[in-house]
Amino acid sequence: MTSRSISDQALPTPISNPSVQEYGHRSGFIAGLLGLVFFAALAGVLVAALAVPSILVASRGANASIGYFNDLPDYITLGQLPQRNTIFANRDGQPVPIASIYDQNRQEVAWDGVSQFLKDATVAGEDRRFYEHGGIDPQSIVRAAAGNVADAGITSGSSTISMQLVKNILIQRALEIKDPKAEKAAYSAAITDTLNRKLREMRLAIGLEKRYTKNEVLLGYLNIAGFGGTTYGIEAAAQKYFSVSAKDVTLPQAASLIAMVQQPNLRNLSSPNHYAANKERRDLILTDMESLGYITKIQMQEAIATPIEPKLLGPTNGCLYAADAKFACDYALRLVPTLASLGATPEERTAAWARGGYQLFTSIDLNQQDVAQANLSASAPATETRFALGAAAVSVQPGTGRILIMAQNKGYDNSAEGSGAVNTAVNYSTDKAYGGSAGFATGSTYKIFTLTDWLETGHRLSDVVDGTVRSFPQSSFKGTLCGETFSGAPYKPKNDSPGEGGSMTVAAATQNSVNVAFITMAQKLDLCAIRSTATAMGVHRADGRQLDDYPSATIGTNEIAPLTMAGAIATIGANGVYCAPTIIDKVVGPDGKELPAQPRQCTQAVAPNIASTVASALSAVMRAGTGQPGNPRDNVPIVGKTGTTDDADQNWLIATTTKASLAVWVGNTDGGRRNFRHTTIAGTNGYNTKFNIFRATMKSLNSNPEYRGGAFPAPDPRLVNGTGAPVRK
Repeated sequence: MTSRSISDQALPTPISNPSVQEYGHRSGFIAGLLGLVFFAALAGVLVAALAVPSILVASRGANASIGYFNDLPDYITLGQLPQRNTIFANRDGQPVPIASIYDQNRQEVAWDGVSQFLKDATVAGEDRRFYEHGGIDPQSIVRAAAGNVADAGITSGSSTISMQLVKNILIQRALEIKDPKAEKAAYSAAITDTLNRKLREMRLAIGLEKRYTKNEVLLGYLNIAGFGGTTYGIEAAAQKYFSVSAKDVTLPQAASLIAMVQQPNLRNLSSPNHYAANKERRDLILTDMESLGYITKIQMQEAIATPIEPKLLGPTNGCLYAADAKFACDYALRLVPTLASLGATPEERTAAWARGGYQLFTSIDLNQQDVAQANLSASAPATETRFALGAAAVSVQPGTGRILIMAQNKGYDNSAEGSGAVNTAVNYSTDKAYGGSAGFATGSTYKIFTLTDWLETGHRLSDVVDGTVRSFPQSSFKGTLCGETFSGAPYKPKNDSPGEGGSMTVAAATQNSVNVAFITMAQKLDLCAIRSTATAMGVHRADGRQLDDYPSATIGTNEIAPLTMAGAIATIGANGVYCAPTIIDKVVGPDGKELPAQPRQCTQAVAPNIASTVASALSAVMRAGTGQPGNPRDNVPIVGKTGTTDDADQNWLIATTTKASLAVWVGNTDGGRRNFRHTTIAGTNGYNTKFNIFRATMKSLNSNPEYRGGAFPAPDPRLVNGTGAPVRK
């Protein structure tokens, strides 16, 4: 007999008997009686179709029915089922799961991963002649007919395990159809109680059993069956309702789980309201198990006497229920549409993720993450009510771009109802497209890029500049590289503290972060070139707009994400090599094969001699300048830069060793002005909050040999004190 696939064969014309065609739409005793006649006749037809040569079938009507049945498609495969995705982070050098993400909470298991109690309960409760028939059970068809007479409709299904598996496969395929109308039609065809649907299921069930062993069919059913809500498959059900694996369930637990499959909502164990209905069905299954010899009478009696006692596993779906690093989880999840290994387009990647079964291994070090989180919570408490206090800490590995830490003071909550001011769905660390934050003005941390461009254009750290507060004509600034000119009212920058003006070396201006000195430097440079230097080090606005390059941008007016600044300062830690920050180290597909993760994108953004000289200047900042309160002073060389906006409402410290960078931001998140120098937070002056968070977090990083940095390369003497030939771009 030629096999026919449901994917490429149209269904034949239904049997031309009006009473049969309209059976599902009639009611009353006559419809039930016709159903009895039909099912009885169908049983005979199926027996004939399966076992009797056509020459022996005398009835023309039987011949026609057999022909119709034989013309139905019979090819269907088990295929891949939607499963949960898992996100991992690292603890003590080993990957550990932190979150499950799924459309359908399913974890497929092998035959040995399912308790014998579950296998026996399924056969006893759903298809007691499972091991005797070839996919359909004529005896059950006759029994179903009698039930339909009593109910005056098609209510008793006569479905074998194989037929139920077919139905679930067709439902699953319908749900994967992208066109809403086509999905609705396919879903309706898979669930609507009609005789034609039953015939199709029967024919496909026969084909299924020709291609798979009984064990494969039974396991396929247990892996696909629904157990209420988004819980699918026996492993997820065992975990959800009894907090155990499917291989470890007890006898009464096994019967309770199988009791759900026919009516998962009415016999669900999530609510005590359904316990009685579940127990009634459970006990019937236990009785059938005993009658079939699967368990002893004593086992049955003890199991029946066992009360319904689920051990419910709480919600698990999504980063909201992640065990740790929830904002890092959210960031990794938002990157899924960018993973080329999941498909050629963002739509294909999203669809592949929805089918599930993927494992994402992130670069987050939970040991360091937890330290940063504790420091943030202690120094920038989420319970602050006077203003919208926000804080974040991000660490990036120089030379790789791997994100080691992504933490913030607020808890994570992306639920529709939210949970108050102590939580937020906004990731302060990332760009708006990947977490909702528009970034924060960086203050003087942005001076790093002016300093870098200063050295790239042949200037030196020993050059003397004027830091005296004064007005600068806009026209005195150049934008030649991008064809810009500047005009308008004179620019009048201020220094952070009185007495900072006068002549000074660039090295001193950097150490003490003198604003006007850096504006003087910018006046001698090209503002577009400074922007290009920042861009080469990965800097961009969090809102996606182009970086501003007007004079005041020199001292940090662009709103930038902490992750971006951590990546930029890591460039200095890697001696001028910029690596775009990444969080996904590895992807494993549903088949267990490793797939490409986020690509490493590293470039020599700054010449090594320039980078080492910048590092030399920034080391003074951390040793004796504005950054010294944040220095852990643990004998690990460190270079960095502070940043404070006008009125000190946004506060930064970004720094790096040769093995780990760290950006700490503390500020007001609602746009209001709040001078942190005049505010006490957690018992200390708010200006010092960033130092306290940074110092303790960096000390922890340095205590790990993997992240403990070494000496920076020596600066280029030509760029320090002017000996030798000038060095230019």
